[in-house]
Amino acid sequence: MILPKVRDPRLVTIRRGGTLSDSDHRLLALWAASCAEHVVDLFESDHPDDPRPREAIAHVRAWARGEVTMMQSRAAGGHAMGAARSLSGAARYAAFAAGQAGAVAHVAAHDLGAAAYAIKAARASAPKAESEAAGRLECHWQRHQLPQEIRELVLDDQRVRNDLCWSVFDC
Repeated sequence: MILPKVRDPRLVTIRRGGTLSDSDHRLLALWAASCAEHVVDLFESDHPDDPRPREAIAHVRAWARGEVTMMQSRAAGGHAMGAARSLSGAARYAAFAAGQAGAVAHVAAHDLGAAAYAIKAARASAPKAESEAAGRLECHWQRHQLPQEIRELVLDDQRVRNDLCWSVFDC
């Protein structure tokens, strides 16, 4: 579970009663897409004929550009999560990262799901003795990708929801 029981108004768009601007919502979506794309090869190396995770990443980017609807991006995210369900390890987490990224168009707070699953994918792909270091490296890479406009929001949200996200943001 990556979503809190009570929604943070900073991650709810203004038109829905929160404080998140549309431009920052798009930045969150693009950041989530980058997090997922960074590990999607861990899925594709095992399942090269299944395009669903990469399609979810493409859809959320297209949503951010105004080229597809929220429903199309959310549906693509759901298909990516469907690709993950029967799997285990890095491939599963990478597909879930893509699915969470696709869902950011619907609920901005899924951004941390994309990031957290990408960190779990990086950990799962490394030898056991190097797993924690691989997770920290992925976490640092993700933070380096954060646009300045949303940096403090995401870092604070990581502090708030770290326990819900398997404590992967302790980097």
